Amino acid sequence: MQPGPPKFQRRKDDRPGEIVAAALAVFSEKGFAAARLDEIARRAGVSKGALYLYYETKEDIFHAVVKTAVAPDVEMVKARLEAFPGPAAGLLEVFLPTIASILSVSPVASIGKMVISEGRNFPELARYWHDELVAPMIGIVSGMIKRAQERGEVRAGDAKLFAIEIVSPFLMALLWRETFVPIGAQPFDLNALAAQHLSVLKGGMLTPGGVP
Repeated sequence: MQPGPPKFQRRKDDRPGEIVAAALAVFSEKGFAAARLDEIARRAGVSKGALYLYYETKEDIFHAVVKTAVAPDVEMVKARLEAFPGPAAGLLEVFLPTIASILSVSPVASIGKMVISEGRNFPELARYWHDELVAPMIGIVSGMIKRAQERGEVRAGDAKLFAIEIVSPFLMALLWRETFVPIGAQPFDLNALAAQHLSVLKGGMLTPGGVP
């Protein structure tokens, strides 16, 4: 049996992930401006000096949080959509519950709310969030719509606007959860939202030929 890497080496390899997890918690709780590198380091169990060995700035840590904790969900959705061979109605039946399932456990809501609230003061955050997450997701859904329009399954219209219509209810539900649930409001049931939204889309966006 081959020996594994030394314990200290495994610890060193784990540190970027531990820093990202700590940063995610601090960003979610306090926002970007109020987050302090020394607190992120403390929660990660490293010194502030050690933190700088991996990330030079707080913006670099934010980039790592997006790439590590959020962006993989976008890639998973993309892979599922690209692998689905069926018509638009079936694709929506897969896509909407998938989004509901991911958003139920993903940190995208807390970090997204932070970007929305602080993006004017930190435009680099908003730009990175847009380029890494928003634009790719809208592009994935727009491409799905365009292909369905070419098959005659979706009504004529701007595919990008259709994409915005598809994802907007989930965005509203997440902002509600992050803003109003902490003060006592009831959260939306994302699975119920996905089911009702599917019914609305089938009745309004799909052509008669696109509805099974």
